[in-house]
Formats: sequence, structure tokens, C-alpha cells
Amino acid sequence: MKLTGSQVLLRTMRREDVDVIFGYPGGVVLPIYDELYKEKFRHLLVRHEQGAIHAADGYARVSGKVGVCLVTSGPGATNTVTGIANAYMDSIPVVIFTGQVPTGLIGSDAFQEVDITGITRPCTKHNFLVRRIEDLASTIHEAFHIARSGRPGPVLVDLPRDVSQATIEEEDIRDDFNTLNGLEKPQQEDIAKAVEMIRAARKPVIVSGGGVLLGKASEELREFVRRTGFPITSTLMGLGAYPGSDPLWLGMPGMHGTYYANMAITGCDLLVAVGMRFDDRVTSKVDTFAPNAKIIHIDIDPVSIDRIVRSHLSIVSDAKTALGMLNAALAGGDPVPAEQTREWMDQIDAWKKRVPLRFSESTDRIKPQQVIRKLYELTKGEALIATEVGQNQMWAAQYYTYDHPHTFISSGGLGTMGFGFPAAVGAQVARPEKTVIDIAGDGSIQMNIQELATAVQYNIPVKIVILNNQYLGMVRQWQQMFYGRRYSHTDMSYAPDFVKIAEAYGATGLRASRPEELEAVLKKGLETPGVVVMDIRVEKEECVYPMVRPGASIADMDLGLELPAAETAPTNGGEDPQTRSFN
Repeated sequence: MKLTGSQVLLRTMRREDVDVIFGYPGGVVLPIYDELYKEKFRHLLVRHEQGAIHAADGYARVSGKVGVCLVTSGPGATNTVTGIANAYMDSIPVVIFTGQVPTGLIGSDAFQEVDITGITRPCTKHNFLVRRIEDLASTIHEAFHIARSGRPGPVLVDLPRDVSQATIEEEDIRDDFNTLNGLEKPQQEDIAKAVEMIRAARKPVIVSGGGVLLGKASEELREFVRRTGFPITSTLMGLGAYPGSDPLWLGMPGMHGTYYANMAITGCDLLVAVGMRFDDRVTSKVDTFAPNAKIIHIDIDPVSIDRIVRSHLSIVSDAKTALGMLNAALAGGDPVPAEQTREWMDQIDAWKKRVPLRFSESTDRIKPQQVIRKLYELTKGEALIATEVGQNQMWAAQYYTYDHPHTFISSGGLGTMGFGFPAAVGAQVARPEKTVIDIAGDGSIQMNIQELATAVQYNIPVKIVILNNQYLGMVRQWQQMFYGRRYSHTDMSYAPDFVKIAEAYGATGLRASRPEELEAVLKKGLETPGVVVMDIRVEKEECVYPMVRPGASIADMDLGLELPAAETAPTNGGEDPQTRSFN
């Protein structure tokens, strides 16, 4: 029996457990789309190719599977590049299928020809140009294997039209491919050394990152915290791996981290970093980051070890394996004595009481933090939260408590505006039984607002909450703080009526402008079936606090509000933060 390349493609994807494709058709992928029509494969038609890659990304983050998108050549392929770079920075397993002109025309500047493998080489884990149908099935299998193995990431497969139209005998299809070498387990002597350092610590702190979630190691992390009794903070990409409602939870560290997380890192004598890469938004001034601490760094990617912060003990491993071995070793010996860390825990409690996350209330203007807090209350913390980028993202990270893995979906490394809504669509497809909310800004939502058509067409009931401050909020905040309030081209007051836009697409539109309207609008929006856009008019010049100025120590924080008198002085290099208000 002869099969076309398009048939081989779909058959191979089924074998890779692909159950949904986000895509947009075009000339050179018509043979593939013809087979999609015949096979009734589940395909969601987006309205822009960037929406396809972001939706596949959101789907992958929530489902734990590889996300898939399919686009045509030329501009169809180049429109995915931002989303590919986003997935690469955040280590998200996505396979992107791009159409390409026939092999005989490659290099001739044919209509809608671009060298997409060359363009994406710096921002993919690997990419392929398939020139022969005989290599198609094995290449697809290899692409999925590379995307999901080791440190995950995006893989692009470029498919010339003649390859998708060519035929091959079924018995001649090769499914074999070159596998990557498996990771070795951590050495027992390294585990023993780590346990020795853990048991000796008097001022410990754990920092977990996205690698814990990607490595499906949340349970192992929670057991590790139970066994050690150590306080824990998580990076933006690690939120949800450890319950945010637990007393040992310190919140997020870094530029907009909590006061007590940043002070704990600055004052600790042992820092256990698991599945995080010491991003500059976490460390800020590197030579003042955990200056008195011995550092244990566990990461699956050896390139991340000692690249930014030097470790005293490095363990190259996936988080699940390393934490499992540490838990077993800790279970086999003496526990960490509680009295050994009691003074440290008292110090952390004092920091928490002295400077909790807070903002100034208002009787006549809605505060954005208030919106997030009310969403948490109404959803009881059980929603999946996607965000755009900027102030809305930071407030969502600070004021919504994440108790479960894979419930916070956000662009971390690249900081991509327009990510949140299509990612929320992908997340909702992965978890149709959950409430999925995109927390957006009035600037970022407009970058991919056309995906309202996708959500409405396929009845994907995402709820969009726009924190509408009529500015590009985070850029405006920096202009306020560092550029003398010269708001150069950040005014977004000329904007569409988001309620009318929602209605034009067939969604429900709601609006709240005053504090007394907020709860009723949010409650109605969450209870209304289908896609809902909630335009929440918030305080225009509200700033995200705490904030660490670029290049400063993470212990040197602008808090925005007056700092109360210290009950306990900072220890081991932790300086009192700056308290100047920029409101």
C-alpha cells in the first residue's frame, strides 16, 4: 500500500500521541491540510501563526505533552519565530511543522520561500529540513524525542511540498532514529556530600525553578521540604511546584520578589537551587547574591551549571531523580535538627510580619492588586492563570496563590507580549474541565486579540481579565522611576472599546470602573458560559513593588510604602531596603 508524505506525517504524529494541532493553512501545506480534512484530525484554526505557536506552548505547559503547530512557508513560518524563541527560553517542548517550497526550488528565491531552518537555528533545540520521503517518519519521531528529552525545547521540521506529495510503500517506511544519550544518575558521593551540607546548615533556603515542573518533580520537591523543614522560594517559572499557602513558602524572589524571599537569600548560609538557572531577574547583582552561602545547584543542563553563579556542589540531573535520591538519603539518617534552624526561622517570620506584600487601598479607584486578590478569592485558587507580560504578570505572580503544579502559565525568559491569551486557549484545550483565566494588560491583549475568533469558534471558554490602566504599564513605571516621568509613547488611552470588541467576536464583554463594581463583574464573568472579556479600569499610575533597581543587590528594594520599624535587624549582609515611594 502506498502512502503520501502527508499521510505518513499524520500517521507518525498519531504514534507520538498527538491529539491536537494548532495551525493555519497556506499553499505549500495544502496536501497536508487535504489529509487533515479526510482524517478529521483535531485541528484548531488560529487567526495568526503567532497564536498557533503560543497556543501549542500553553498546551504543552499544562498537559505535560509535546505541543504541535502547523503553518505554511514564508511569512507563515516567520510569524512563528517569536513563539519559538519564547518556548526555547522557557524550555517548553513544542514541534513546529513548517511548509517549504519544493526541494528543486529551494535557494531560488521562490514565492514564499525563506530559510526557516537557518532563521530558527539559534532559538530551537534542533531543526530539520526533510528532503526525502524516506526520511520523513524517522525525522518526525526524532523531533518529538528531542523536544521532550533532557532539557526540553522547541524543534522545527521543515516540509517541502514535493515531500508531502511524494509516495512510499508502507513497508518501506523507516521509524528508527538516533536517540540522545540518556542522562546518568547523580553520583552517590555527590548525594552524600549534599546531605552533609544540608544537615550542617543553620540558615538554609531552597530555590526551585521551572525545571521542577518540567521534570514532573513537584511531589519530590514537597517531600524534600518536609524532610528538611527548610523555607522555599520559587522563580516565576517555578510557581506552583510548591504550595503557595504553606507556611514555609516565601513567595517569588528577585526584581519583583517578596521582601522576605530576597532577605532570606541574602542572609542564608546554604542555598539549594533546583531546576533554575540563576536568571538576572532573580540574581540582579551577582556578587551580592547569597554572598555568605554554600550553593548546591541541581540542573539537567550542564551548560547552566556555574555559568552565572558558582556552586560549591553541582549535580547534573533531572530534578525528579536528584530529589528522589536526596529524599532517600535523608530518610536513612538523622533528620535536620529543628533547633539548629530555629533562630533563622524566627528571623524569616519577623521579615514576613514586618513587610508582607501590600499596597495602598483606594475607595474610588480599582487597584490592580485588588483584582488579582479577588480572583483568587472567587476561584478558591483552583483556576489556571495565564498572563501577558509586564505589570499584569508580576501582580498575578504576587497576589494569586498557586498551590498546584502547572497552574501558572507565563512567558518567563523572553517576556513576550501577546503570549497569554493564545497560551490560555492552549491550556484550556489541555484542561477543558478547568477555569482558565488570562490576566492581561490593555497593551498586550491587543497583540493577539484576533484569537477571540478561535476561542469563540471552538467554544474554548477562556476568561480574559484586562487590567486596563491606559498605559504600557511596566515601561511607564520605568519612565516614572528613571526618566523623570517623561512618558514617551507609552500612553495607550486611544484604545478600542474592549466590551464592543468582545461582542463583535461573539463573546461576552463586561466592564468595571469603580471598586464597588469589581466583585460583581468578576463573579458574573467567571459564571458566564463561553468566552468572556472583562475590562477592569484600574489605577493608571500604580507601580509593582517591591522593585530591585537594575544592578542593585536583591536586598536593596524599593517598597513603595513606608517601611515599619524593624523588630529584628537584617543579618549576614542583608541591608535595610530603600523605602522611597514613586507613587
